[in-house]
Amino acid sequence: FFQYGYSLGVINAPQRANLEELDVGKSTLTLYWSLSVSIFAIGGMISSFTVGWVGDKLGRVKAMLAVNVLSIIGNLLMGLAKFGPSHILIIAGRAITGLYCGLSSGLVPMYVGEISPTALRGALGTLHQLAIVTGILLSQVLGLDFLLGNDDMWPLLLGLSGAAALLQFFLLLLCPESPRYLYIKLGKVEEAKKSLKRLRGDCDPTKEITEMEKEKQEAASEKKVSIRKLFSSSSYRQPIIVALMVQISQQFSGINAIFYYSTNIFVRAGVDQPVYATIGVGVVNTIFTIISVFLVERTGRRSLFIAGLIGMLASAVAMTVGLVLLGTFAWMSYVSMVAIFLFVIFFEVGPGPIPWFIVAELFSQGPRPAAIAIAGFCNWTCNFIIGMCFQYIADLCGPYVFTIFAVLLLGFILFAHFKVPETKGKSFEEISAAFRRKRRSAIKGHKAATELEDLRGSEEA
Repeated sequence: FFQYGYSLGVINAPQRANLEELDVGKSTLTLYWSLSVSIFAIGGMISSFTVGWVGDKLGRVKAMLAVNVLSIIGNLLMGLAKFGPSHILIIAGRAITGLYCGLSSGLVPMYVGEISPTALRGALGTLHQLAIVTGILLSQVLGLDFLLGNDDMWPLLLGLSGAAALLQFFLLLLCPESPRYLYIKLGKVEEAKKSLKRLRGDCDPTKEITEMEKEKQEAASEKKVSIRKLFSSSSYRQPIIVALMVQISQQFSGINAIFYYSTNIFVRAGVDQPVYATIGVGVVNTIFTIISVFLVERTGRRSLFIAGLIGMLASAVAMTVGLVLLGTFAWMSYVSMVAIFLFVIFFEVGPGPIPWFIVAELFSQGPRPAAIAIAGFCNWTCNFIIGMCFQYIADLCGPYVFTIFAVLLLGFILFAHFKVPETKGKSFEEISAAFRRKRRSAIKGHKAATELEDLRGSEEA
């Protein structure tokens, strides 16, 4: 996830300047720029569908080991971009790196969700987001002109996250396989117990093994859960809708618009040193992600998610007001800048980290790989749409562009209030049981309403 964050943040001025050397028109240059940003998401969209198959075929740890090859190849292409048609090598390198990140963004939450104790599942899940924002911050700092963000060093800046892939390869050799995968998928009871002891220390694994046995029996009573069945079966329809909506809300909240184009936004706001202001956003981003690690297990997922969305809505409105009135009141530049910082803060409180791990919490072992695959595809598709279209929409709407995100955020708040469950401190079986109870209640309510309508019809007759 550090590599994912670094790849998000590394699109900056040196690459844009390099593209501007091409003998093309402004519209073609904008297309190249948007494509170099969004092709990363296309790779993620394609590979996210294979997460379940790869994770089940190789195992969680071996799968994470294997996909590092894609990261190394992609970053090597970007690192060598200066020796060939640079825009083609950059776009190809980012596409391959996107393939890697699409797989990792599914495999990592799956692995962490399966090995985490129930009481720490949210906190450990939030570490994904901390790794992402740390990668973004490092890429912003290294992208300064006097470091790697210059005409000579920009290929190294683009290809540097390949070093993180090599480090991850050796560190993963120290990680035990998921005990849930070993017990439920492979039926290796003793190996699952050994893995639990490596993860938990000298403790009695009986309680967790019993919980896994219940999951295994439930999975055995069902046929293999496909992506199609997630939508066709009433047992999975509600949780998969929740899973998809939290992914959509993360991307269409407007946060990637700020990550991709924050420097341009600060320029419009009249900031003298927009690059340093963007780094300031990265610092705030990282600090409040660390705070979220401690909040998520105390406050709960649902309340943090809704609170973050409400704060982002208020910030988007303030940002729009600041940009619109900038020509009338010079001090409105400060309003816009504060709004951007608050937008990022509220994002990291809940809507940023929670979607990465809540999908693994909403599903038991059987449907979990398919659910993570479709949720990942949804996330990457939304990421691509924002990366490809935002520049055109911003050119069209001008300072009013964030009103679009404000309207979307209002819809996400209403959905979260009525549909997103609280998963804090609950086992996977308890979460599944809660959805079953809601479904039965809805069916009973529908039957009661139908019977009442029939009775009224009889009385009228």
